[in-house]
Amino acid sequence: MAVTAGPAVRSSSRDVEARYTSGVYGKRDVTIVRGEGAVVWDDTGKSYLDCTAGYGTANIGHAHPAVTAAIARQAGTLVACQEAFYNDRRAELLELLASIVPAGLERFFLCNSGSEANEAALKFARLTTGRTGVVATQRGFHGRTMGSLSATWEPQYRQAFEPLVPGTTFVPYDRLAAMEEAISDTTAAVIVEVVQGEGGVRPASPGYLAAVAELCRQRGAMLIVDEIQTGFGRTGRMFACEHESIVPDLLCVAKSMAGGFPIGAVAIGPRITGLRPGLHGSTFGGNPLACAASIATIGVLQEEGLPDRAAVTGAAMLEQLRALNIPVIREVRGLGLMIGIELRDRVRPTLNALQERGILALQAGSTTLRLLPPLVISEEQVQQAVATIEQALRLWQPGQADARNG
Repeated sequence: MAVTAGPAVRSSSRDVEARYTSGVYGKRDVTIVRGEGAVVWDDTGKSYLDCTAGYGTANIGHAHPAVTAAIARQAGTLVACQEAFYNDRRAELLELLASIVPAGLERFFLCNSGSEANEAALKFARLTTGRTGVVATQRGFHGRTMGSLSATWEPQYRQAFEPLVPGTTFVPYDRLAAMEEAISDTTAAVIVEVVQGEGGVRPASPGYLAAVAELCRQRGAMLIVDEIQTGFGRTGRMFACEHESIVPDLLCVAKSMAGGFPIGAVAIGPRITGLRPGLHGSTFGGNPLACAASIATIGVLQEEGLPDRAAVTGAAMLEQLRALNIPVIREVRGLGLMIGIELRDRVRPTLNALQERGILALQAGSTTLRLLPPLVISEEQVQQAVATIEQALRLWQPGQADARNG
């Protein structure tokens, strides 16, 4: 049933949020109030095909009944239980995680977000190696806390907070020779994405990650694979590193781990040593409510075969998008249902045009349209998205980007 509200109510809602929000978010002119599957509704009752999925957190779709039921049950049982005590839901989640991550990753640190997971991984790598250097990649994005931000490339995220944690070297992504030159006897960790998300939806070339893993082993550095956005089925496998049969020393996950409920984790390999009580922690990490949501979410991913579905649906969507003969499209790339359309122009007017036509999408940099639909998106919804994208992009004329606002 559509949710409706009068103009005064809608205006008041937006005015109140605009008045009290921090100011660090750019807001779009829409108020989302409800979701189901791959569709969300605004406060006027208008529906949108959601190709943002909460920045990739809603892989199983919005308001999945299995997850909402698990959250409700756990909320009525036990919400808070810090890791100073054992807990049944936490134990269940840890055992489940151990059964789905690449073999050899058998310990886990639970936290609340991707930034926290990457932050912990960087600390664990420094602790293990006794080194301080980090090698990261150009266009890489790993979070906004001070350690993860130090490994994030984009200057607009970094400059206002410098000086950051020292010792990070940036190398071009997907260039093995540059990585080989950068990893030294002072390198504690190499942190890399399987597919760069914020960096423009750029998958690594076949063999690149395996070669980086071997370099790390040879030189005593720890390999951190950031799967905050690619994990839990997004690319057509449960974890994107499985495409290359990579087992990192530290695998960082979050976003879609609990169907949109906040949680993160670091899967820890045998080369990581020295972890002991008191070295790191999280008040809310591993809380029973988040664990229950994650258990239910992973169950849905497995029972509904969503990683395989993402592989098939994503390949079909990529094929359809690559078949579009539109001058503004420079390149279409992606893996599974993580898709980027690089334009020869600014992407913001296209985002506005799509929103007006009932499609919510993201940008990755100033010129790449990023699509992260829920993995439950149907064939008909894929066709709707592609047709609407084609319609919006055909409005483009050289030097007339603003025409696509209408």
